[in-house]
Amino acid sequence: MELRRLGRSDLHLAPLMFGGNVFGWTADEATSYRLLDTFVDAGFNAIDTADVYSTWVEGHQGGESETIIGQWLKKRGGRDKLIIATKVGSEMGAEKKGLSKGYILRAVEESLKRLQTDYIDLYQSHQDDDKTNQEETCDAYAQLVKQGKVRVIGASNFSAERLASALKVSGAKHGPRYESLQPCYNLYDRWDYEGAVQDLCVKEEIGVISYFSLASGFLTGKYRKKEDLGQSQRGEDIGKYLDARGQRILAALDQVAAQYKVKPAQVALAWLLTRRGITAPIASATSLTQLESLIGAAQLQLDTAALALLTQASDRMAG
Repeated sequence: MELRRLGRSDLHLAPLMFGGNVFGWTADEATSYRLLDTFVDAGFNAIDTADVYSTWVEGHQGGESETIIGQWLKKRGGRDKLIIATKVGSEMGAEKKGLSKGYILRAVEESLKRLQTDYIDLYQSHQDDDKTNQEETCDAYAQLVKQGKVRVIGASNFSAERLASALKVSGAKHGPRYESLQPCYNLYDRWDYEGAVQDLCVKEEIGVISYFSLASGFLTGKYRKKEDLGQSQRGEDIGKYLDARGQRILAALDQVAAQYKVKPAQVALAWLLTRRGITAPIASATSLTQLESLIGAAQLQLDTAALALLTQASDRMAG
């Protein structure tokens, strides 16, 4: 399995991360264990989650995904062979959000406890926090790295301007820098990443691990008309993709998938893996059938014509 270096860090990822947002939500505990076992047994090594997963579910408090991963880690073993990524900063309750030093230092202890581990490989700022100065946030991460509780830090949902500012601060303070960025990026949602953010990540050698890599499942081809949206709890998030451009993308995915005799989801992820700056897309699965399809994407090599077809179909200026 090819491993890709994350930024300038000593973390090396297989070219697909498992998105842990489904654990304890659309995948129960037993299913989550089977999915994780299958993913790792196939040669992949990186799992992404967040403390806030899954507060949006009625009766959940957050930490459900981390807890399942922690129980699985304890049961399976082999912690040193895995890269566990989690996040801090999204709202977990009253006075429990943001990137202040005090909150980060409290939140990391809770994540470590739920994950049943002594360290987090990649600890990420989930959202930018313009109410906390970046020097304070840098100090918090520097302390955690020095204590050995965090190996590498990353950011998610940062603008190019704010990411550049954070890099400047960490450089001036000789502290740990953000070695990765998590943007929303896929064949349909291209423009939050492509442009200034992509240029900065490439220039500064920041690894990019994209989320919503399959556009909440739209790029699997499962949703083609409004009537299909009821198939999933995530259906309400997918309706926005059912426009002329979305249909054009699906047609291109179908064409390339037929050419290579694979699933549209594999094609969508294989396209991402060729994009400038991308280290590893993040993708979720709630069944072994779905996961097996995703796993195949890492071995799929698309030719120049197929890549051009997909890129052109997803261009917002195309008619």
